[in-house]
Amino acid sequence: MLDESLRDEIQTAYRRVLEGLELTPRYGQRLMIAEIARTLAGIEADDAGRRTSNEHVCVLEAGTGTGKTLAYLLAALPVAKARGKRLVIATATVALQEQVLHQDLPSLKAHSGLDFDYALAKGRGRYVCVARLDQAMEGGEENPTLSLFEQSLASGGDDFQALVHSLGEAYGNGRWEGDRDSWPDAIEDSHWRRLTVDHRQCTNRRCGHFGACAFFRSRRHLDSADVIVANHDLVLADLALGGGVVLPSPSDCIYVFDEGHHLPEKALQHFTHRFAVGGALRWLRTLKKSLTELNTALAVQPTLARLLAGLPQAIDAFEPRLSEALAMGHQLAGRPDGLVDDEASRHQRFEMGRIPEPLRALSEALVTIVAELSRTLESMADIMRESLDPDKHTGLPREQAEAWLPLIALLHGRAVEAHALWRAYTEVDDPQEPPRARWLTLERFGSEPELTFSASPVSAAHTLAKTLWGSCYGAVITSATLTALGRFERLQERAGLANRYRYQRLPSPFDYSRAVLSVPREAADPADREGHERAIVTFVEDLGEREAVLMLFSSRAQLRGVEKALSPARRERVLAQDRLPKRELITRHRARIDADEGSIIFGLASFAEGIDLPGEYLTHVVITRLPFSVPDDPVGATLAEWIESRGGNPFMRISVPDASIKLVQACGRLIRKESDTGRITLLDRRVLTRRYGRALLDALPPFVREIDGVRQDV
Repeated sequence: MLDESLRDEIQTAYRRVLEGLELTPRYGQRLMIAEIARTLAGIEADDAGRRTSNEHVCVLEAGTGTGKTLAYLLAALPVAKARGKRLVIATATVALQEQVLHQDLPSLKAHSGLDFDYALAKGRGRYVCVARLDQAMEGGEENPTLSLFEQSLASGGDDFQALVHSLGEAYGNGRWEGDRDSWPDAIEDSHWRRLTVDHRQCTNRRCGHFGACAFFRSRRHLDSADVIVANHDLVLADLALGGGVVLPSPSDCIYVFDEGHHLPEKALQHFTHRFAVGGALRWLRTLKKSLTELNTALAVQPTLARLLAGLPQAIDAFEPRLSEALAMGHQLAGRPDGLVDDEASRHQRFEMGRIPEPLRALSEALVTIVAELSRTLESMADIMRESLDPDKHTGLPREQAEAWLPLIALLHGRAVEAHALWRAYTEVDDPQEPPRARWLTLERFGSEPELTFSASPVSAAHTLAKTLWGSCYGAVITSATLTALGRFERLQERAGLANRYRYQRLPSPFDYSRAVLSVPREAADPADREGHERAIVTFVEDLGEREAVLMLFSSRAQLRGVEKALSPARRERVLAQDRLPKRELITRHRARIDADEGSIIFGLASFAEGIDLPGEYLTHVVITRLPFSVPDDPVGATLAEWIESRGGNPFMRISVPDASIKLVQACGRLIRKESDTGRITLLDRRVLTRRYGRALLDALPPFVREIDGVRQDV
């Protein structure tokens, strides 16, 4: 329950912010503050601060203009501080993360009267490893990890050395804090890989450069911060490591997931396992060639000598099984010769995730082999880490341990990934639950063909329910688009959110009667592909000369076809997404509008979200086709197959709700501020002729509707 002192603190801070920033209070924003404060303050805990109640999550759909960032900061921060918890703000995009960090939090601190500190959290891989930087400055070609595995990836030796000395000088004199994103120029991936480490390769406090470590310097700031700004990926990566590794323990955190509609998809990506057979065969062969060098460097330590002596046998067991997997995969993919066309990518999905028995038997053998190899490499890495501790005497010189640990840790990480994949190919799915998607991908990298085995759950619900919602102290999920067809069920199903949590759609501050939603006579059924394309061309030719238009296409082929069919004069007004970088396209569009000229943007699905063109910069959004996506990716196709096997309709269960969200997002490009006006045109007649059309229309904001030129009451 929200006690009086906490309520007064939140209300006073809100009033001060409104006065300081000269803002007008918004009804939806006040509701959002109240709902979050009520949910979080109502969490019950024991004397040790551990949550004991289960109504600790609220899910709030808050449209553009609600002021949701300020709302969740004002409501959640005082509660978090009062309960001794940390507030973790997780966004899905860099743009919002930077806005929260550089605009919203400084404004709140300056005007609210609340006393708090905040910090940005990034993964270890975004920071330079000072030990590696130091080695590179001294001539890092001698580093054994680089010489064995990374030299082939390195490009531009002189460029790399110049970069290394610039980074080293800037870090040494304090002009650079060591994170990749704050370096003024883009750093090539091949260069950065040589200057950073993952959690297995990092030696933490045993490193001779620990005191100067960029990552742990940032961690020290995190340890004292009341608010931590992160992203969805970092939160999920921390949970995958058990929680509390990069971020504070989930039980000590109140999370806010802004842009929360992205969370289920991001989670699925984290739970997907992949194993590239060709790449594994190449690094195994390299390892075999390097055994002599490894023995010379490490066999001075008795346990390491014994472990190294077993490596040839492990490699000899692993290699032929991988070659067998390569041949079997090519056969299953329908390319027994292993060849694939240039730039082609060929998926072979196993129906209902069921793999053939020979592949399952091979996977079981690989699980056993890789588990043994992983244990060996882990034991070797542990000994080498101990050798870096001045209080431990393992018999291995520190210099040798420091030089070779990155390689052994790298190999251990690859073995762990391989074990996870092959184990996923041996597990039997629960017949009452959706199966795991399993598939092969045959593709080409340069002159080398590659075969990749993949496995993924088709839903992240169970894992999120257990590792996130079940373990955190409290959470808020918010976005402008959380409901599908006006309901939260789709999000609940995909994100593992319980019915007992609090759900609310907040009212928008916008007057949607200032915009017209039109389905004109030109609208055609896309089933008639040529007729639909002609209708789009006709509509574009008839657009006003000075209109600011965003046209959204569902396929690149149709976008190009329409562009090609336009008259030369009309084509000059078009700025097509696939012909210009996004930033340049937006800049040219704005310049044309500023010059009182018309401008038409042709964009694909990515332009339906994240494009912000307020006022006169966008007065007409044209949606050429309802945004249905066929679940043809291996994960979506497996889920659809499972739904159908149980008598369900994948189109109504997946495609229509997904299209509803995408349609709301596309329409949301038009009204960005309270004074915005304009028109949205749907050129897909199915919204009028199919039974799902009414549901899609009713899920949209209450625009004025115009059907075949006739205005209708909503």
